[in-house]
Amino acid sequence: MSWIGNVGGRLYRGEVSIEFVARRKLWFTISGLILVISLAALFGRGLNESIDFRGGSLFEFKAPHVTEQQVNSTVEQAGGGAGAIIQTVGVGSHASWEVQTTKLSAPEANRVQDAIAANLHPIGGANAISSTFNSPSWGSQISQKALEALIAFLIAIVIYLSIAFEWKMATAALVALAHDIVITVGIYALAGFQVSPATVIGLLTILGYSLYDTVVVFDKVRENTAGLLGTSRSTYSQAANLALNQTLVRSINTSLIALLPVVAILITSITLLGPGELEDLALVLFVGMLSGTYSSICIATPVLAALKEREPQYKALAKRVALRAAGGRSAQRAKARAAPGG
Repeated sequence: MSWIGNVGGRLYRGEVSIEFVARRKLWFTISGLILVISLAALFGRGLNESIDFRGGSLFEFKAPHVTEQQVNSTVEQAGGGAGAIIQTVGVGSHASWEVQTTKLSAPEANRVQDAIAANLHPIGGANAISSTFNSPSWGSQISQKALEALIAFLIAIVIYLSIAFEWKMATAALVALAHDIVITVGIYALAGFQVSPATVIGLLTILGYSLYDTVVVFDKVRENTAGLLGTSRSTYSQAANLALNQTLVRSINTSLIALLPVVAILITSITLLGPGELEDLALVLFVGMLSGTYSSICIATPVLAALKEREPQYKALAKRVALRAAGGRSAQRAKARAAPGG
């Protein structure tokens, strides 16, 4: 794996370079298309909210030798309604069923419970069937608290970045965060993944992860652009692109190391534990981390460069750099003509 270190060293020294900032129109177009699809899925299909947000009745029991079709038929014929959400938790003899229905009255819930006991023969009999009702008000409280936490988080980020760096870096970081939120939520709407309280917790978690990677890049950008106006070596975009290349290997390595345990948890929860809070948390972390890595490289710094290049002093710097480059090319052409056979 030494070649990774060699590539990282060459990127850091500027011997090779990947043009991220210069291709910002391409990244913005790709992200724009993804955002449009995400918003269309969100407003068109909506989110698949769990019972914690929708409200309804939940029946839990162990019956390892029945099929999902048998469970669905039993619940529907007992008056549980069509379209019940049925999930298995665990495997083998430890597997249990979770059946989510719409809100049922006490007599209706009793009929469903009796039908499950009579037709599916759960382990432990009727007394082992757990029947609960979740109010949608609890889910709305979670949503409200999460929104309040998100607003407080964004305000704190704007204040910190404006003090530690500058307001344009804070703006670029907020654009990247909004990008991650919309894409993650859109993927959930498009794929129909269930949104549970664990999903909300994971969504707030990935914001901090995405911001961490962005701040690392911005710190290097600030270092590379210090005293830049006093020279004619490079434009702000070129210095920012160098910073991206210098931190690229670190960003990729950090993302891979963070994703490995998340993937392990996701695979374990899908293959062994079945649907549940652990799978919901790992899934949103996986989607959000991928989106956060992309946005910190292809969105945050290009947005910052676009904002800075609008400033008069950096416009003048870009002209000086262009004139210097044009003079260098003219000298090279003159030297070539003066050479024998030129």
